[in-house]
Amino acid sequence: MIAVATFFVVLILSLIIVRVASVALSLTGLSREAARFQARSAWTGTGFTTAESESVVGHPVRRRIVSVLMVLRGAGLVTAASALMLSFAGARNSAADLERFAVLLVGLALIWLVSMSRWVDRWLTRAIRWWIGRYTDVDVRDFGSIMHLAGGYDIAEVHVSEDDWLAGRTLEDLRLPEEGLMVLGIQSADGEYHGAPRGRTEVEPGQTVIMYGRGDRIASLDQRRKDLAGEADRRSAMVAQHEQEAEDARRLEQERAEEGEQ
Repeated sequence: MIAVATFFVVLILSLIIVRVASVALSLTGLSREAARFQARSAWTGTGFTTAESESVVGHPVRRRIVSVLMVLRGAGLVTAASALMLSFAGARNSAADLERFAVLLVGLALIWLVSMSRWVDRWLTRAIRWWIGRYTDVDVRDFGSIMHLAGGYDIAEVHVSEDDWLAGRTLEDLRLPEEGLMVLGIQSADGEYHGAPRGRTEVEPGQTVIMYGRGDRIASLDQRRKDLAGEADRRSAMVAQHEQEAEDARRLEQERAEEGEQ
């Protein structure tokens, strides 16, 4: 049974290490889903050639986190596999094999239930976040919270082609804030990045525009073309934004009135 216990200890430590790494990656600006995926990929040694993976490799802090995972992975997985094999190799009869197999199934089921618990997830994430911020030099910034990526708001990339409505126009001419959209940066085809571009910056075909705003409006803009339908979509987006601002103002006024009555 010592070998089975060793297997469970290594498995639990592995889950904790991956969770710590995923939280650490999310604190550097990765989304929660992307951070978990990259942490699990590094721990299992799967490896994926994606834009997210490139963003990890190109970021010094993320690269260091993933490097630590890779170093720990070898010892962790080998130890777990060795302990599991020894637990069955040491059995002298079928009854012992059955008993250890039952213990293994029950233990795995309990670990799975705990790992799927939302309460455990929230508690563990808060504890890890506090520990990382207090005892490490990881750049602790939760961009999801800073940008309030909720209520339909999102940060997304819009790839500009020749016939797109955005192509060949300056930000001043596009007047995207009137649609409730903000340009955070522009990535050129050669890799050059323009952060916080100004009104005279021209959007060129082949570039990628990073935007902040409501996800549905960014998606609509991504489909907009240089034609009459595109101009009609532009006007509809402006009207929708005006109505949204009016509704937000009414709601704010109502909340202030209710606070005054209390």
